[in-house]
This record gives sequence, structure tokens and C-alpha cells, in this order.
Amino acid sequence: MKLLPISHFLWPRWGLEHSREILELLQSEQFVTRPLLVHAFSIGAYTFAQLLVHVSRDAPQFDSLTQRIRGQVYDSVVAGSVEHMATGLGKTMFPQFESLIRRASLTYFDLFKRQTLDYFNTGIDVFWNTPVKAPALFFYCKNDAMSNWETVDQIIDHWAKSGIHVTGKKWEESTHAGHLKRHTQEYLSAIHEFLHSRNFPVRRSPENKSPQLTPSSWGMLKCSPEILHSPHNIHVRNHPSERGI
Repeated sequence: MKLLPISHFLWPRWGLEHSREILELLQSEQFVTRPLLVHAFSIGAYTFAQLLVHVSRDAPQFDSLTQRIRGQVYDSVVAGSVEHMATGLGKTMFPQFESLIRRASLTYFDLFKRQTLDYFNTGIDVFWNTPVKAPALFFYCKNDAMSNWETVDQIIDHWAKSGIHVTGKKWEESTHAGHLKRHTQEYLSAIHEFLHSRNFPVRRSPENKSPQLTPSSWGMLKCSPEILHSPHNIHVRNHPSERGI
């Protein structure tokens, strides 16, 4: 397992270079014929957005890749203003110093706007106008300080108008990136319904935990805090800006 350096987020150009490496891996012999499922948590949507920046710049080269993505699941996408982004950074890095990290982050983003916010906004624009047209499922709630539910509603509406089949599961109260724990049955029901609708080879794991993909023929691009390269799964993670992802 390889941890994704926070520098990839604080200095987005490095994250952009890293996402190019992920693209190359997805185009490698090991994955090139596999259908893919994207599963992004919190600021993980930003890592995927960085990958989409490359895709949008050379659409013909990556057309087969976008066609192989058969589904998208976004859990607690950080969405809204730059303040939401700074809050997310504080909660992710050092929760005990959240307020301090938030203020320092806002100052940092202001001082290095060209090297940070400009990159974030490019990724966000691409995410809103994603080249990936696979059906999507969003999990979110109204009391999430890191994810403005109205912005998520707008993303869902925008994607639906562009022809993407989008489903949203929204709660009045829940926990950021903790919906599975707070609303286990509803979460699992929504996930299973979504995966089965896309003909994903799913098996139920013991103790009523999250569904598992049968690993023989599918790949998963999972945007979460770590990056794990294994024969059957690719795990990642990171974050968004102004309009928020």
C-alpha cells in the first residue's frame, strides 16, 4: 500500500502528474480490457477530477477508457465554496486542529491562487462537464459541513440534463463519509440496486457489510485516502474548490 502524499493536493500540479500515472496503469495490459467502477469518497472526487482533466485534453486517446467506466459512486463529495474545501482539509489532516488548519489553508490558497485554486477550478469544471457518461449514484446529507447539499443537487440536475442517469440518496442528518455506518440498510440497498442495474458481478460479504465485486473481470478505481494497487482493484483519494465537486 502506498499513501497518497498530501503534497499532491497542496501543490495540484504534482497531483495532475500522479493522475497521469494512474491513467497509464488503467491503459496497461492488466486493466485495458476490464470494465471499471469509480467509487469516490469525500475529497477523493478531486483525484478523479484530475484524471478527467487529462481525459478531456485528449478525448480520442481515452475514449475507450471512458467507455469502460460502467458506473460512478460518489459518497460525501466535498462541494460548495473554497471554505468547504479548507474545512475538508482540516478534518482530513489534523481533526484536533481543524480550525487552525482551515484558517491556514485559506491563507495558503489566497497566496498561491495560480498554483492551487486555478488548478482546482479546472478540475471542477471538468467534473461538472464530465466526459464519463456512465450512470452515477450520489450519497449525501443536509447537515454535512464539508458538502453543500444544494450544490450536490445542482450537480445531479446538471448531469441529468446532459444525459447521464443519476440517482441521489440524501438524508436530513448523517455523517460525512459515514453514511454506511449511520444508515446501513438504506446505503446497502441503494448500492446493491445500483450495481445490479449495471450488471456488476456482485457478491454479498458476510455480516451485512458492503457488497464486493467478483474480481475476475472487473476493476475498481476507488478514490479514498490511500492508493492501493492490487491485481483487481485500484484505490485512490483527494479534494475540490470554488463551486466544489
